[in-house]
Amino acid sequence: MLFERQIFLVAGLSRSGIAAAEYLVGKGAQVYLYDDVDDENVRATQTKLTKIGCIPIAKNELDEKSERCDVLVLSPGIPVDHPLPVSFRRAGKRIIGEAELGALALACPCIAVTGTNGKTTTVTMLEGIFKAANKKAIACGNVGRPLTSCLGELGSDGVAIAEISSFQLETLYSLRPHVAVVLNVTEDHLNRHYTLENYIYLKSRILKNSAESEFAVLNYDDATVRGFAEKTKAKVVWFSLRERVAGGYLSDGYFCYQGERVCAETDLAVDGNHNRMNALAAICAAKLFGIPNGAISAALKNFRGVKHRLQNVGVLNGVTFIDDSKATNVDSAVQAIGSVKGESVLLLGGKDKGYSYEPLFDAVKGSGVVHAVIYGENAFRILNAALKRGFTAVTLCRPFEMAVRVAYLTARKGQNVLLSPASASFDAFKSYEERGDKFVEMLGVLRSECERRAPELSEIAEAEEIGAADEVE
Repeated sequence: MLFERQIFLVAGLSRSGIAAAEYLVGKGAQVYLYDDVDDENVRATQTKLTKIGCIPIAKNELDEKSERCDVLVLSPGIPVDHPLPVSFRRAGKRIIGEAELGALALACPCIAVTGTNGKTTTVTMLEGIFKAANKKAIACGNVGRPLTSCLGELGSDGVAIAEISSFQLETLYSLRPHVAVVLNVTEDHLNRHYTLENYIYLKSRILKNSAESEFAVLNYDDATVRGFAEKTKAKVVWFSLRERVAGGYLSDGYFCYQGERVCAETDLAVDGNHNRMNALAAICAAKLFGIPNGAISAALKNFRGVKHRLQNVGVLNGVTFIDDSKATNVDSAVQAIGSVKGESVLLLGGKDKGYSYEPLFDAVKGSGVVHAVIYGENAFRILNAALKRGFTAVTLCRPFEMAVRVAYLTARKGQNVLLSPASASFDAFKSYEERGDKFVEMLGVLRSECERRAPELSEIAEAEEIGAADEVE
């Protein structure tokens, strides 16, 4: 692309859209800005970007300005069948994402990680491993910083550790990672991608540019991912919890790679088979970059998980609050239910993503979940799935704040309140992060209420004791 001679329209002013606009202006491009949403945050972003030379356009100007533009830079949050990209496609114009801009300019090696679940955990593990080995590496893409904002810092001697979502893969064409990692593929985002087959195809695209000199780190235990080996020219390295594969596996309490013991299984500071799988994937990628075992062991010992993923956020009157807001699909929630120790009151609900919730309640019935509080836009779909599977210990409750309150009041001392919604957050929140933050905020509200009521409850208890003593006399 000849930036100075082309006109760009950046659609969607979230984190990636802002980064794309700043990058393009820095390259001397003329940049228009558009967002369907007209709220305080979008207006503040437009004001900020106007100061560096971008030109915001209103909805009534969109058709006219679009005709002038050569390239549409589409936010991952905007579907490719939205009227705006459809109009660009019909006109034969280029449609790319912010990640594509970054991929075109990337001068250093890249590890690209995709999958339905575990992407952020694996990318975060890898960043810690590389830093423990004193290597320059940045977690970027769908987590952390957008790729374009890291290019200068990475230079040619860093390593981009990029989380890549299916949304990004819709508009990403040029990325050729030295190591591509595919963790798993289960039902997700069917409201966006329509069919599981299309979703699988998008995930496989992370391998489409790989040549014989690159590597594909694939989950042997996932039948769909195992099939990706037939779709790539890259050298395949497997990881597995079940088999001794050519790659990463567990053996006699050790994480192993190609027959070598890398570190003890107990070095991993977080529990759960899903985290062991993520660690195996990270170990494979790290070893392909020549990272020594000592750095891998040190990083896994220091890894404490990622925010909003099975995060213990506090205890109130013997009830433990666990924030798993990042569980935006059924498979992720099932993993959480299987990992949390003890009995739990489960918070479920949000925006529907087009899949079945029956498998969730198949898992719930054999778990420590004693009650489910269901809220959100898809509450009745989840309730129907629960009843179909014979799970009747449910409470239907809205809004989210009230649902958290009801879950706490339902839980007994020694139990958990587990927020693992199996749903997107966009019915009531801007992101799963905001939903998780609200959960933590509600814990603070409930704690304050309990503290305010403590003197009153103490007086009641004292009066009851006096009354009991009078009865004895």
